Amino acid sequence: MRKIEAKEYSYNIIKQNGSCKHPPFPYFRDDNGDKCMYSVSPQHGRSYLIKKENEHYIISKGNGFSYTAYNLLNTNEFSDHIWGLLLKEAAIRDFLIGGEIQSLGIKTNTMEYVLQLKKDLYVHNTVIKPYLLQYTVESPYRLSDFPFMSLEQIRRETDKWEYFNYKKYPKKHLIAAEILIKNLHILHTRKILHNAIHLQNYTWALELLDFELARTPQYPYPNEEDEKLFPILYNREIIQTYEIIYNIATFLNEKVVDEDIESIFYEYDFNISQFVI
Repeated sequence: MRKIEAKEYSYNIIKQNGSCKHPPFPYFRDDNGDKCMYSVSPQHGRSYLIKKENEHYIISKGNGFSYTAYNLLNTNEFSDHIWGLLLKEAAIRDFLIGGEIQSLGIKTNTMEYVLQLKKDLYVHNTVIKPYLLQYTVESPYRLSDFPFMSLEQIRRETDKWEYFNYKKYPKKHLIAAEILIKNLHILHTRKILHNAIHLQNYTWALELLDFELARTPQYPYPNEEDEKLFPILYNREIIQTYEIIYNIATFLNEKVVDEDIESIFYEYDFNISQFVI
């Protein structure tokens, strides 16, 4: 875990969770700042651990780039994409859809704020202000952080899964499979597409994160072409979830029996055999 210096700025609150118990942390990376944030691993890029409070961790996203000597980088991939920044529209969409997903009973992060910092950045000869998304999680580690974690850290995280082991699965990757597949069932039966199911978007507490690319009936895609195409993307999320489960088993050095995993898929109305060619 790397300590990153930061500076605190004045801010405007764009979105706020009314039940939020924490104050805003309007930090932006600055080597001469008197505040600090923590980069859990390079996997987190523009997201930082701000502090731990009780059994939860406060995370802030969009506070500058975490694993170079520079706060911001522009690789000219997209005109509006700067490494280290979070766009206003993406922050608001993540906040709103994340709240909707949580209301469905899916274990996820708890949104707290979308903030606009009163800090001028000069990008493409235009002055812009950074936007931050602040939320809490039970685990600051994502599944993709496996190479950067100790075995003791992983054991502490996975021991907590037994709380959800209602069916008494003998292997921990099957406990995870039950939760991840159930999540997918809840999403798909409500015509919700997450659109970024991978190891970076699940924590080791099995919390589903990152909804800026997601689509729900309440928050459809603003682009008409994307809105027409989203139904064909559902099935790939089944395969992506299978891939995550397989990775978890490998991380935990557990032997995989495909039929055991596929029986859980079948229980939640996902029949893998329908895709066989």
